[in-house]
Amino acid sequence: MVREALGGRAAGRAVEIWFQDEARIGQQGTLTRIWAKRGSRPRALRDRRFAWAYLFGAVCPARGVGAALVMPTVDADAMNKHLAEISQCITPGAIAVLVIDGAGWHRAGALNVPENIVLLKLPAYAPELNPVENIWEYLRSNEFGHQVWETYEAIVDACCDAWNGITKIPDLIKSIASRKWAEVRI
Repeated sequence: MVREALGGRAAGRAVEIWFQDEARIGQQGTLTRIWAKRGSRPRALRDRRFAWAYLFGAVCPARGVGAALVMPTVDADAMNKHLAEISQCITPGAIAVLVIDGAGWHRAGALNVPENIVLLKLPAYAPELNPVENIWEYLRSNEFGHQVWETYEAIVDACCDAWNGITKIPDLIKSIASRKWAEVRI
């Protein structure tokens, strides 16, 4: 599949496999597990307001690096900005196979794919094939769970802090997102 997606564009170039997805983070919050005495009902913060931001994230598990943007909406324009950000994080001279899901803004005619990126669409209804889903699970459990944010700006700050925190630990990205079946063998 990767070979077909690349065509002849990989000749003489290093190939990186990247995984991309979006997560909605906001005031509705995320409930996670907490330690409590058996039989007790611990209290947890829960917000009922409806402000949120979208965290566009992509990781290259082999290198333990990531690229992200926090956006107010999900659409082709936001995806174009994210593609440009990913493009800047790819090793110079390399080409990246960016694995994406079937979201409408991933297929939009207005999508501007940089020269050093090739898109590879996942099969429908197969989120388990995208390791970024595990990155979201980690962030929701460790950074976003049981939080109440007063403003949209606080949500954006929390997204930035969480992403910057995880990207400072390359081994964490590698351990969460690496898959044997996704190693480069061209």
